[in-house]
Amino acid sequence: MRALRFDGELRFVTDAPCPRREGESLVRVLLAGICRTDIEITRGYAGFRGIPGHEFVGVVETSSNPQLIGRRVVGEINVGCGHCAWCQRSDPRHCPSRTTLGIRGRDGAFAEFLSLPAENLFPIPETLADEVAVFTEPLAAAAEILEQTTIEPEDQVVILGDGKLGLLIAQVVRLTGCRLTLIGKHEHKLAIARRRGLHTLTVNEASNLPPRGMDCVIEATGSPAGLEWALRLVRPRGRIVLKSTYHGQLMVDLTPLVVNEITVLGSRCGRFPRALELLTTGQVEVADLVSGIWPLEAGARAFSEAQRPGVLKVLLRP
Repeated sequence: MRALRFDGELRFVTDAPCPRREGESLVRVLLAGICRTDIEITRGYAGFRGIPGHEFVGVVETSSNPQLIGRRVVGEINVGCGHCAWCQRSDPRHCPSRTTLGIRGRDGAFAEFLSLPAENLFPIPETLADEVAVFTEPLAAAAEILEQTTIEPEDQVVILGDGKLGLLIAQVVRLTGCRLTLIGKHEHKLAIARRRGLHTLTVNEASNLPPRGMDCVIEATGSPAGLEWALRLVRPRGRIVLKSTYHGQLMVDLTPLVVNEITVLGSRCGRFPRALELLTTGQVEVADLVSGIWPLEAGARAFSEAQRPGVLKVLLRP
């Protein structure tokens, strides 16, 4: 099958084997999204080799669940062993033996076909376009923050980073009614947030914010410098939520975490039903977050495009 393969270099190939995992569903990919994690994989993140990609919309070709066959679906990306304590709690996201679509031990969505267990797949409402449904995975990651911590209407919250994830997080956190500010580098991205009624600041404008005044800082910059910035803004006994993943080591003075008794929360994958609800009801809008759709054969150029400053979501169509 046709696919994008990473083996130290990202290449388009036509001879990738069709994924056939016993007991799993075979999904024909309709659309897939390039995210920051995919870009970091090409820089060495997670040591992954194979077919990347984990944000997708597809059609089920074969499945142990006949009700899924022929349906458009999205899929949760972590597949557990089924036996450990995490899997017994129906949460394979932290299974020690898990595979993760396009990230860890499992070929991903930048291909004509992918394989996932039937229980990972969620049918898409007919009213939801592919270009909208493909945001289910990153939106689930954004919504996971509110599953992990409570944000009250009176809280002062800052989101650092105006990229795709930052804009999704801002729309989710806004639903709490908190006093929210999105900080970013790109005026046209901040304008998208303002069209949704969100308060924004450029990085230069944010330099006037009082230090150590925020109840919660959500770091979604995709940069190692994001944590240091968050530490300057969060109040004593406040919270920092970390969303960025990147290749490389982070050097930061952690003394303020202890002295100011800061809670640091890592936040990763979320559940799909809530994300699909937010998209279907229009509580989160994503149409203007798509910068372009590229054919799979041009995947290497699409990756370069996705890394250009100011570009938002780049999609691949097999």
